[in-house]
Amino acid sequence: MTPPTKAAPAPETVVPSGRAEEEAGPGGTGSPRGRPPRIAAVVPAYRCSRQIEAVIRRIGPEVADIVVVDDACPEGTGRRVEALVGADPAFARVVVLRQEKNTGVGGAVLRGMAHARERGADILVKIDGDGQMAPELVPRFVSPIAAGAADYAKGNRFYAYRLLREMPLPRLVGNGVLSFITKASSGYWNVFDPTNGYVAIAGSVFDELPAARLERRYFFETDLLCELGLLRAAVTDIPMRASYGDETSGLSPIRHILPFLRRHVARLLRRVFYGYFLRDFSIGSLYLLAGLPLLGFGVVFGTQRWIEVRAADIAATAGTVMLAALPVILGVVLLLNFVSVDVLMTPREPIHPKLERAPPRERPAPAGSRS
Repeated sequence: MTPPTKAAPAPETVVPSGRAEEEAGPGGTGSPRGRPPRIAAVVPAYRCSRQIEAVIRRIGPEVADIVVVDDACPEGTGRRVEALVGADPAFARVVVLRQEKNTGVGGAVLRGMAHARERGADILVKIDGDGQMAPELVPRFVSPIAAGAADYAKGNRFYAYRLLREMPLPRLVGNGVLSFITKASSGYWNVFDPTNGYVAIAGSVFDELPAARLERRYFFETDLLCELGLLRAAVTDIPMRASYGDETSGLSPIRHILPFLRRHVARLLRRVFYGYFLRDFSIGSLYLLAGLPLLGFGVVFGTQRWIEVRAADIAATAGTVMLAALPVILGVVLLLNFVSVDVLMTPREPIHPKLERAPPRERPAPAGSRS
């Protein structure tokens, strides 16, 4: 058993947030009225031994705790950071957790955030250890949460057109397509760049996430958005510049496209069923109930009649054509109306001001971890 490296408590300094406490109230970011929210940075560490020291040194004083999670890194990144804790004042805020087995970015982040919550953090920020995410942007990510304007903030590298030239073309196209699919599966039609891993979340909202159900690897950020959508948490995009170092991605688009699509379809069906038939029943539910059968009937009936007239080498009657075309047209119109309602139903009201601060829950440690 390797215990987490202990660090001396750091003074609580945070991003100025104006009237954030007054607006958020006692349950706002999970911090008691009268003090600013405590911010923690979670740094998953895997094959980033050359970059992580510089990343930690760049994290500003607004962050009270830095939790580094060594995800069974073969380069021994955790040991390198541990050697600096206690020996270098810049690492006084750092705690190192080490995983016995590699659990993926999701497993490392969830463990680090749960530990940060146990240490009293109110806002949790995830920063990669490879230097591709600028730690100087932490105040920008934290501000909407501290002000009670959002529950979750994520980076968006597509915000400015002039910055898109810095993104490799395959990433640009892939992220664009994936962003549209994720809008449908998560219900967040107002956000883009869903795979962006630079995120911040209110601690009280993190407590509501079903950690055991979340994906642990490449689908982690997208799955997190889908779960937040079920909670109806407010999500906002934070403009940021794309940065690519010498790290290579282990994600193979050809190998992962089918599993990704299968997961997206499953999340879409779950969201629609839960949001429009279990938790609520609205005009959108009626559009869906009427549109799908009409479209299905029109397609099946029209295909069947087309096969029959082709086989008999005769022309279809006007009545047959109308009987096939009209349900298809009505079905498409009703489904477009459903999409319009779904866009209007995008969660925009933060939920964390309504969540009472509760003692941190016992969370099962990810498989292959040790404390």
